[in-house]
Amino acid sequence: MSSWFSKVFPNVVQLGWLGDTGWGTSIIQTLYMTFWAGIFGGILGMVFGIVLVLTKSDGIRPNKFWFNLCDKIVSIFRAIPFIILLAFIAPVTQKIVGTQIGIQAALVPLTLGCFPFYARQVQVALESVDHGKIEAAQSLGATIWDIIFSVYLNEARSELARVSTVTVISLIGLTAMAGAIGAGGLGNTAISYGYNRFNNDVTLIATVLVIILIFIVQVIGDFFANKLNHQNR
Repeated sequence: MSSWFSKVFPNVVQLGWLGDTGWGTSIIQTLYMTFWAGIFGGILGMVFGIVLVLTKSDGIRPNKFWFNLCDKIVSIFRAIPFIILLAFIAPVTQKIVGTQIGIQAALVPLTLGCFPFYARQVQVALESVDHGKIEAAQSLGATIWDIIFSVYLNEARSELARVSTVTVISLIGLTAMAGAIGAGGLGNTAISYGYNRFNNDVTLIATVLVIILIFIVQVIGDFFANKLNHQNR
């Protein structure tokens, strides 16, 4: 089996598992970028999504200024193609992390690339909460923080798990794109050591590994979404 694999995928074997070009290193880099960009982008997206729901015209704290400001920021960043965003904010990335290449530098555009998508997903999820439950909480004297955590986030937790899963899957795709400009990870392996060198076996294995990561995320996300669903309690 080992000799067959080495014969069919010689360039894959040549890269090895460890080292700067190793497959293990690439997988870890992809997971690293996905995790931290998901954390930072998730926090930003959650904040913007909540603000958009609270400050809309029929929200519990309507505020035209803050709604329009957050809405425009989210819309602008969503409209910029990620590959252009990478180049556009390169000077900002340089100021923040001191470099424009590598996995550390990739965290900045990845965060800004995923947060607007997640913000819209959060907005839709929270808007699906039964407004009657919000009114009931208000009638009982609940504070805005009570409503956010005990009503909005609690009632929409299953849907939030689903949209979080979609966002992480999208983020894995963005890490692969970031790899095209030297950010590391499986995307960098597929482009630099596969496509650019006409090593189709490397490109194939990198693609398969990305698909496996996405499948694992989907399974985990579906599990938690079903677990948190009120109907399954």
